[in-house]
Amino acid sequence: MPSPAALAFNKRILIAEANEHHARQIHQILSQHGFSRLESAGDGKALTKLLQQAEPCDIGLLILSLELEDCDIVALCRSLADEESEYRIPVIVLFDPKRIEAPHIKDLTALQGAGVILVEKPIRAQEFLPLVQLSLILKHERDRTLAQQEKILTELAEHKILEARLKYLILHDELTGVGNRRQLEQTLQLALHRCQAYKQPAALLYLDIDRFNVINDLEGHDSGDRLLVELVNVIRQQLTGKYELARIGADEFCLYLPNCDRSQALATGEKIRRAVESFRFLTSNDCYHISISVGIALLEPGGPAKHPNELLAQAHQACYIAKTRGRNLVNLYDPEDMTATHFHDVQWVPLIREALRNDRFFLVFQPVIRLSDGLVSHYEVLLRLRREDGEILTPDRFIPVAERMGLIHAIDLWVVEHAIDFLAGLPNTQSHLALTVNLSGHAFQNRQLLPLLEEKLKATWVPAKRLIFEITETATITNFERTREMIAKLGALGCRFALDDFGTGFNSFEHLKNIPVHYIKIDGQFVLNPPHDPTDRMLVEAMVKIAHNLGKQVIAEFVETPEMLQLLHRLGVDYAQGFLMGKPEPQLLPGSSIPLQPFLDSNPRQHQLNH
Repeated sequence: MPSPAALAFNKRILIAEANEHHARQIHQILSQHGFSRLESAGDGKALTKLLQQAEPCDIGLLILSLELEDCDIVALCRSLADEESEYRIPVIVLFDPKRIEAPHIKDLTALQGAGVILVEKPIRAQEFLPLVQLSLILKHERDRTLAQQEKILTELAEHKILEARLKYLILHDELTGVGNRRQLEQTLQLALHRCQAYKQPAALLYLDIDRFNVINDLEGHDSGDRLLVELVNVIRQQLTGKYELARIGADEFCLYLPNCDRSQALATGEKIRRAVESFRFLTSNDCYHISISVGIALLEPGGPAKHPNELLAQAHQACYIAKTRGRNLVNLYDPEDMTATHFHDVQWVPLIREALRNDRFFLVFQPVIRLSDGLVSHYEVLLRLRREDGEILTPDRFIPVAERMGLIHAIDLWVVEHAIDFLAGLPNTQSHLALTVNLSGHAFQNRQLLPLLEEKLKATWVPAKRLIFEITETATITNFERTREMIAKLGALGCRFALDDFGTGFNSFEHLKNIPVHYIKIDGQFVLNPPHDPTDRMLVEAMVKIAHNLGKQVIAEFVETPEMLQLLHRLGVDYAQGFLMGKPEPQLLPGSSIPLQPFLDSNPRQHQLNH
């Protein structure tokens, strides 16, 4: 059976170009790289004829010149990108930046996320070919998805049991088997009606696992998923009578109790809290004590809630207050607590200021390994905060508050200063190591960053090339010109840059061309699935090829299994980072490399990495 890539690349490619020289150039580039099903149209009428005569599923790509006569380019691209269209064909639009009209480029840019790619003339084969390959793969996957959907619809008409299964999946969480947010909202809508019409009370309990991110950080996502499943079983064992349990977030659940008054809701919440507190979560490395915060909102006749989201907000607010009061508590919603939450950020400010003043922040380091030889290339710097009672806080706890309260710039500068001090203190045997400094999305808007960096590098004699700054696509887009200006200034010192979360947007490749980064970090959603998902494998492979063609090196994060490491190595990924190679620790690894080669050369199930 032909591979998915072979099927994708065997599609017909239509070339709509009036300029014979450009048309021949495109034919030559594609023919030299194995594409044989090429058809040309010199104007809009000829293109329309080709589209009408061809089977939509047999056309993989349209290469369209913006200067094509007798053709409404924007309308054509919009119709091909339309999800309701029978074609749904990716389009590469070729344009001359010196001759393009502004309205056209604006309209076409808006369609980029739907499969329209803009490419400037003259065409450069090294950049053009990966885009052609990626477009064909996307077209193949789109057709495959559509075919599967049509197959499901056909089977549903013939087999009623599949209809029930589909409804179940729509209204339930796939991991835990409980309801999802959609089902919960439907239940609450009906409950509101019953409360108003028949005076039937009810209660909504908002259950949030305390410090769930610690399990994910220390043990990996597989352990986190297992914890959720086991906790659902613990909660269910405490319940009798009618109820509905739903998962509405990563570690957040809601429990709806019909015909339930205040005392019953509090008793149930406390029963669940005690059961979870007594539960022990076992992993291969440790035994964890788990706790849960519970917020309760009552649905009573004449109550203020008129919509499911209002009731959800009340329960969430009550849970939030429980967490601010120390976690592992049951709290009943009180409207006066709304005022108290406005002081939450203010309460965090002294803690953050005290941490800055007394060095309660500290850095941990996760290795980034070069796959060609197992050498530790550099470490990513991650931030932690140690409270007076010894509790360790991860950035998701305090960074949002710092951003809202104007303290984020001070934290960014603290990280830069201490990262450089750490490099300066390393022995000569580790003078080759670099640190990836993962700053906030506001860091490059801070005008104090450059002077501090220059002064600190000069004082410590640390080469600027040992600093790699991570930037996300989101932070870049927010203030593109200012970010690019700061990158240029820091780059002039010798600092390097990595583009984080690469691949989450369709415009990722455009950003890669316009931002002078040295590394790209493929987003974890693509790295977690490749061993089992052919689509993600092809997408990762396309990203790697394009990045290499543009002179960038590729880092894959969240590498947790040997199979994943071996596949990424075959796909050409340059570096890997994840729990398989090392968890974030306050100290660096004792050695300068990790023995990967025996592992990469043989069956990964028969080996484990030791470091």
